[in-house]
Amino acid sequence: QVQVVESGGGLVQPGGSLGLSCAASGSIFSTYSMAWYRQAPGEQREVVALITRDGSTNYADAAKGRVAISRGNAKNTVALQMHSLKLADTAVYYCNVVLRTGATGPVSNYWGQGTQVNVSS
Repeated sequence: QVQVVESGGGLVQPGGSLGLSCAASGSIFSTYSMAWYRQAPGEQREVVALITRDGSTNYADAAKGRVAISRGNAKNTVALQMHSLKLADTAVYYCNVVLRTGATGPVSNYWGQGTQVNVSS
């Protein structure tokens, strides 16, 4: 069993900053990547930022320059620091983890339940 839990969402004013955290736990043998996705009402879920096991990062164009993804100090954790937030950043933010649960197990995606980020005056 693998659990993925996000935290840190809330209400923030335009131009403000917010930090999100994600922790994966359970039967994790190896984590290959962790990523933040978001989904706004009426829109498809889209990737915001991704970090691989070796520390390489990728960002969506809409978020580039305004967000930073980093691995947490604890095992299987990841953070997303956001600044200069816009109204369009309002969405449910989901943590995605690509991992395998055993040395010979399959590589699978696991999702958290999401955390709401509301950017509003």
